[in-house]
Amino acid sequence: MRIYSFPPVIDEHARVLILGTAPSVKSLEHQQFYGHPQNFMWKILYRLFNESDMDPVYEHRLAFLKEHRLALWDVIESCEREGSLDVNIKNIIPQKLPELVAKYPSLCCFAFNGSKAYDTFHTFYRGHESFKDIALIKLPSSSPIPTPRMRTLEDRVSAWNIIVPYATT
Repeated sequence: MRIYSFPPVIDEHARVLILGTAPSVKSLEHQQFYGHPQNFMWKILYRLFNESDMDPVYEHRLAFLKEHRLALWDVIESCEREGSLDVNIKNIIPQKLPELVAKYPSLCCFAFNGSKAYDTFHTFYRGHESFKDIALIKLPSSSPIPTPRMRTLEDRVSAWNIIVPYATT
């Protein structure tokens, strides 16, 4: 089944673009980035900026992103995938990231949510001139599935902390 990403959540003040792969089944059902309640993304972002209470209202979360100069999008515009696992992604059409960077010149960092997002970006855009001045940071996935190095939410928050200076500078 072919799935499609959502439009980017971005404004002219955004400095860090967080890039996932493609929306999960739950995200598509809810029509929200990181719509699965078990995904750590929103908890990670709120903790990075010392906000202890994560707002449950999606529109408030989007406002939180913009307040902290963060943006969200996916590396993949559309793909075929059964279920939600990145390993099942095939027949990728990438996002038009060079056009986005041209439209939003304040972007200085791409934060890739997991290896698949990072690897997909490099498959389509390795060495592309549009990204020469942008930090490209591969981060552990916000998925709650533990890995040998990322067991907990706190492990992920610690790893993701690297993006804070890009957003606050």
